[in-house]
Amino acid sequence: MPDNLTRRILQEHLADGSLKPGHPISVRVDQALLQDATGTMALMQFEELGEARVRVERAVQYVDHNVVQLDYKNPDDHRMLQALARKYGLHFSRPGNGISHYIHMERFGKPGQTMLGADSHTTQAGCLGMIAIGAGGLDVAVVLGGHPYEIACPEVVEVWLDGKLTRPWVQAKDIILELLRRLTASGGKNKVLEFTGPGTADLSIPERATIANMIADLGGTAGVFAPDETTRQWLDRQGRSGDFVEVGRDDGAEYDERIEIDLDSLGPLVAKPHNPDNVVPVEEVLGTEIAQVCIGSSVNSGYHDLALPGAVLADRGGQIVHPSVAATATPGSRQILAAIAESGVYRQLSDGGVRMLEPVCGPCVGMGQAPPSDSNSLRTFNRNFPGRSGTPEDSVFLCSPAVAAVSLLSGSIEDPRSYGEPPELLPMPELRPYVEDVHIFAPAPAEEASAIEIPRGPNIRRPPEHTPLGDSLEARVATVQPDDISTGDLAPDGVEVMAYRSNVPAIAEFTLRHRDPEFRKRLKEWGSGFIVAGDNYGQGSSREHAALAPLHLGVKAVIAKSFARIHRRNLIGQGIVALAFSDGSDYDRAEVGQQWSLLKLRQELERGADTITARIEGSDEDVTLTHDFSDNERDILLAGGLLSYLRNGSDRHFRE
Repeated sequence: MPDNLTRRILQEHLADGSLKPGHPISVRVDQALLQDATGTMALMQFEELGEARVRVERAVQYVDHNVVQLDYKNPDDHRMLQALARKYGLHFSRPGNGISHYIHMERFGKPGQTMLGADSHTTQAGCLGMIAIGAGGLDVAVVLGGHPYEIACPEVVEVWLDGKLTRPWVQAKDIILELLRRLTASGGKNKVLEFTGPGTADLSIPERATIANMIADLGGTAGVFAPDETTRQWLDRQGRSGDFVEVGRDDGAEYDERIEIDLDSLGPLVAKPHNPDNVVPVEEVLGTEIAQVCIGSSVNSGYHDLALPGAVLADRGGQIVHPSVAATATPGSRQILAAIAESGVYRQLSDGGVRMLEPVCGPCVGMGQAPPSDSNSLRTFNRNFPGRSGTPEDSVFLCSPAVAAVSLLSGSIEDPRSYGEPPELLPMPELRPYVEDVHIFAPAPAEEASAIEIPRGPNIRRPPEHTPLGDSLEARVATVQPDDISTGDLAPDGVEVMAYRSNVPAIAEFTLRHRDPEFRKRLKEWGSGFIVAGDNYGQGSSREHAALAPLHLGVKAVIAKSFARIHRRNLIGQGIVALAFSDGSDYDRAEVGQQWSLLKLRQELERGADTITARIEGSDEDVTLTHDFSDNERDILLAGGLLSYLRNGSDRHFRE
């Protein structure tokens, strides 16, 4: 059968299994990406494996999330990460150098390779023709140790793009918002979206990056564009022409599904609060008052994303941001910062009243620039989950830079097509990749590494220990949660909470604080508990603290209607049993305080049962639960978690 690009890359990296959708496969990984919010725990878990050096071709530790240095906590983490990277063989990108996904696209991404990243938006590297997958930090730590990555073989969906965008007012952001509108936030689960058709050739690499990045917000495994002449030119501008590889699909390649988008007829779209899939045409939200406009983040932080708002502000004699609007702009990297400074875009934005931020994640993860109470914020970011901005009762709309550019002038959401003749953008100067390279530090030579001491500040704690699964699990229901609970609900964003990413006992105190303030108190009184939830439990970020914090509090199992892919795996990796309702209506039987018993859990897992029986105290009718554990995942749960499984020598994985 003729291969599509996805299957071709996966086949070349296949360590175990067969490429049948839904079947477990193990994939060799070429590159690994970590950022500081996840890298602290991931690298400490890597230490538990006892390896002297990382065993992938390229691993990079970025610092872009926890950059606010209110006290010693974040600086201590950065110092530890730099020492760990130097000792164990990772490159280290210092704070302020740029956002991990944007820099990796500029400096390290290679067509045809595979990458696993401890960040859900690792998918962005698919813009260069990589199969790039987001995962929890523990899975990345295991890959760093030389093990392949186990995953359910994804379906491959062809996304056929026809026509051309009506630039500059309709943009690549509108393509991914259209996919979110059609598929919802869980519509890409266990799928790779492969972009084809004549419309792809018209998209720049940063435009493809915006689309590939937000595949994560569809719940997708990856998104990929075949490398072409545009890719070659991009790598050449980055001084990396030798990294270009011609790899593509066969003629007549087959797909599991096909989606067609006519770019000629596409218009500006906006995602309303509180989910990226709550998408409507801009016409439906015209006139909505806004108090804030934020441009940038790992998406929409390239040169042209910033040059258009700058040109709009400079047009017609020089306009300024509306007096009722606080506006910010974030370049994706130091390279982009240098480009907008040299071209004059920086001055256009600054003179127009936009606050210029450094190249870090910043407001996208609640690190400053939280919106005022009872107001709307318009952002070109990738997520708008409740409270993610740093304001608990926020109201965040997602849009393209074009919508943001015209809306910041009036103080309300506008249709950029009504602006009139597009302004002339300042031309992009020659890019200067070296400005980033001098701030990316290579690891120490192997012969020097053993002597490197790892400094650990008082906020840094070792990862929680795993204990083998007992014969049964019995606990009370500690909370009942609705659909679409995000990992940000379980391990919140923001300056206060994220400073504890290297301290699980401390960060556990914030678990579900907005969703169920009494949750932690119950678990402390009871000693253990179960979480019951609706569909798409654990959507959003890959942060494994959303599993580590409940584990520390005593959560033994999560029973949900369905799980987001990464969070499901994170729960299993930490030894928390992730089970689904066989009959979704049984969710309605759950009440806080009920005693649920999984009386034969170990026996049922050991004999390979597809269902697990749960007994509710006081009820004559049992609940049938199901799961989709692979053989390895069963063994991981029986061992109490992935680290215990590996340390006990139970690894069935292929090792190089």
